[in-house]
Amino acid sequence: MSVKYKRVLIKVSGEALAGEDRFGVNGDQLEKVARQIREIRDAGVEVGVVVGGGNFFRGRTGGSIDKPTADYMGMLATVMNGLALQDALLSVDCEAKLMTSIEIRDMAEGYARRKALDYLAEGKVVVFGGGTGSPFFTTDTTAALRAAEIGADVLLLAKNIDAVYSADPDIDPDAERYTELSYMDIIDRDLKVMDLTAATLCKDTGTKIYVFALAEEGNLMKVINGENVGTLIQ
Repeated sequence: MSVKYKRVLIKVSGEALAGEDRFGVNGDQLEKVARQIREIRDAGVEVGVVVGGGNFFRGRTGGSIDKPTADYMGMLATVMNGLALQDALLSVDCEAKLMTSIEIRDMAEGYARRKALDYLAEGKVVVFGGGTGSPFFTTDTTAALRAAEIGADVLLLAKNIDAVYSADPDIDPDAERYTELSYMDIIDRDLKVMDLTAATLCKDTGTKIYVFALAEEGNLMKVINGENVGTLIQ
């Protein structure tokens, strides 16, 4: 079976790596994510991954920590998750390279677009850590940026919820589940799919977005095969 997408960028939140633990990295959850990524890599898909850091630290202001410093702390959290995911991928026999936007030479390779493209062509999964390298930008924006830079066919947003809804389905049982939306739909309706900067960047670069639940076993492969298991935004 031929896959629908040949090159993808997956945004994995820190919370997705924490699983039920809610903080830190859950080993079982990490392995499940790694195995799903290896499955699509083995199907011939070139895979980039942007990891969040919310399971360790979210950039926020408050107390004696100013916003830029808090954001840098959040970037370091994404590097921690990137290291964990890189090791998990290697443990399931899936070659992976962690590249960071902030230089940490003893732990990861500095991000360079051409080198990332070379790794993808070689069948290696490229994990992007460190956010954009600048404060005031979320990992959603990082994912939108890296997806455009590597020419991904689609940006896959791995969420804890299976699609985009008009409201929180856990609160509103009448919330409408969307199978397809436009970029302007998520901007105008304020659907909280991703932050406004990231959504606008995807719109400007024409990067398709697919929202789905990574926790469900085999869902990532279903998305790659073109099955309707989430919400397509284009």
